[in-house]
Amino acid sequence: MAIDVQGMTPLIQVFDMPASLAFYCDVLGFEVHSSSAPVPDCGWVWLKLNGTDLMLNTAYDDDDRPAAPDPRRIAAHDTCLYFGCPDVDAAYAYLVSRGVAAKPPKVAPYGMKQLYLKDPDGFGICFQWSVTEQA
Repeated sequence: MAIDVQGMTPLIQVFDMPASLAFYCDVLGFEVHSSSAPVPDCGWVWLKLNGTDLMLNTAYDDDDRPAAPDPRRIAAHDTCLYFGCPDVDAAYAYLVSRGVAAKPPKVAPYGMKQLYLKDPDGFGICFQWSVTEQA
């Protein structure tokens, strides 16, 4: 018998929690569901948006945090968060209007229209939807 899985909530390690919260909440529209302390000065936060869950955790304790992000750590990110997005073109226009650096969406060989960008920590973000399901 298979395990009864009821969802999944990825957790990513961030360098600057206030900057990450500004991106995920103010730009993408997530809302804080729970946090370890008052936001934005918390070490952990659980975000929600339209049935999508994401947790952020600071990569360093306050007393261990370096003055700047380690470029080697950012270069080693091989995680990309894929979000279902029925109107990828509208998402692109919105994100560009908010100052987010993103290239125009493209259709992948397997039929997904995809919009790629990076979050403040260099994690990949992709908004995508099947071209056969486009309106």
